[in-house]
Amino acid sequence: MTFVTKLSLESGDRAALDGVVSDIKETCRRKGAELKGPHSDTPAEYAVPLYARLGGEQTARTGTWEYTVYRRRLELHGHDDLARSIMEREFPDSVRVEAELEQVKPLGSS
Repeated sequence: MTFVTKLSLESGDRAALDGVVSDIKETCRRKGAELKGPHSDTPAEYAVPLYARLGGEQTARTGTWEYTVYRRRLELHGHDDLARSIMEREFPDSVRVEAELEQVKPLGSS
């Protein structure tokens, strides 16, 4: 049975995100692993209201903080040890990494 490790990386810092993704790609290339991606999603735009006081009273609103979150998705087929070593790395605090493991059975197996 083969395992597919699906990595999802998010960050508001596009340069840091692209640096992490390129490092993962280079590691997979050196190890000869099958990597699909990175797939880029449309950046998500967020707006958060700012208040003058902690109570969050509507009359004390001072403005809006707007920011963008970028997302990249990668799929690593097989190479379980490589996937484990990638997830054990220290990533920048600005980059959020999630991993999902999927078991793929060959055609014709029960």
